[in-house]
Amino acid sequence: MSEIDDRSLEKIITEQSSQYQDLDKMTVRELTEGINQEDSLVHLAVKNVLPQIENLIEEILPRMQQGGRVFYLGAGTSGRLGVLDASELPPTFGVPDNMVIGLIAGGDRALRKAVEKAEDDPDRAWEELKPFKPGILDTVIGIAASGTTPYVVGALDRAGREGLLTGCITCNPGSPVARAAAIPIEALVGPEFLTGSTRMKAGTAQKMILNIISTSLMIKMGKVKGNKMVNMQLTNKKLVRRGTRMIMEELQLGPEQALELLLEHGSVRLAIEAWRQDKG
Repeated sequence: MSEIDDRSLEKIITEQSSQYQDLDKMTVRELTEGINQEDSLVHLAVKNVLPQIENLIEEILPRMQQGGRVFYLGAGTSGRLGVLDASELPPTFGVPDNMVIGLIAGGDRALRKAVEKAEDDPDRAWEELKPFKPGILDTVIGIAASGTTPYVVGALDRAGREGLLTGCITCNPGSPVARAAAIPIEALVGPEFLTGSTRMKAGTAQKMILNIISTSLMIKMGKVKGNKMVNMQLTNKKLVRRGTRMIMEELQLGPEQALELLLEHGSVRLAIEAWRQDKG
């Protein structure tokens, strides 16, 4: 992909000038109210793309039910959001850490510090995917606020040619990323409060969409009962207390018995199933 010139930047909504002037002269109240006002637009932008989000989930689900995986790919803030969402699924839903995988341009080092030019190689992401042996049951979701990131565009192009399902989350219409994805999600949040700072509204929209996609998939994969995270990993005291309470409510047990059952079986779901099997 060629370098983006200044004229093309003018067409990118997320690069357009903020509608707020003289930020450096604003009071703290004016800053907080202005940022909050802009943030209020994000949920409307996400609502407008719910049909596309639903479509992507419906296409991923049967693939995942057959063992398919989801790969998030992005650079900078977009990449960090993908890695964050992927990393939260195993403790929340008790799934393997290779069911949803987040890759960021520049590798793990880029999670904390910017890696110069890491996003500019259109072939790099596919090379990083190769060790996972991607196949036709897998899905690649490119995350790029601008919709122009070569790291993401190149991976989507190659993944599509290899027969993988492809989707994207971007905040600009008709971008190279959207054109490369079979199912593009374009959440148009408008110019940022701080010109070009896509860690703000664009990042918030991307996080919201990732929440919807991954949570919906995990629910439909049977990792939730009612409205409870019955497969969560018991990684701290808070989660043990939460799991104990779930078992108490579900089985009408006292706290000591519920806790003993939970610790014996390691998850709320297994504890409840074991109790019912024993009593059945």
